[in-house]
Amino acid sequence: MEVGQMQRRLIEYTKSLFMEGILDDQFLQLQQLQDESNPDFVVEVVSLFFQDAERLLNDITSALDQQSVDFPKVDAHVHQLKGSSASVGAQRVKNGCIAFRNFCEEQNVDGSLRCLQQIKQEYYHVKNKLEALFRLEQQIVAAGGSVPMMELSF
Repeated sequence: MEVGQMQRRLIEYTKSLFMEGILDDQFLQLQQLQDESNPDFVVEVVSLFFQDAERLLNDITSALDQQSVDFPKVDAHVHQLKGSSASVGAQRVKNGCIAFRNFCEEQNVDGSLRCLQQIKQEYYHVKNKLEALFRLEQQIVAAGGSVPMMELSF
């Protein structure tokens, strides 16, 4: 595939992530912070999000598996995950965390477990989509092209 075609594919793929509500404008703002002096900025920040999210999802799962659930502890983990997902523009994960915090407030174990499964599903979905996006960017650079910047409105 030639560079121009890959660049167009990247733009369309990225647009689809916004149209499907997977990402929000925060991701574009993150991309705006990337420049020649730090060309891997977005990949690095998103990789940290992946590590943080995996740890938090494991902590939440463990906390909900306890005989007596410590809801303030679960809520603190969910709050952290919400902030982390918001910082990279992972909109569906963030929205799931907002709903999850309501179940924590109600101390609703069943609702919390359902929400956890939904958030895990959304997390792995956004992770797969972003990894595919980064692979496409790498292919463009390897072919001698430059990664096109997304416009803030499309």
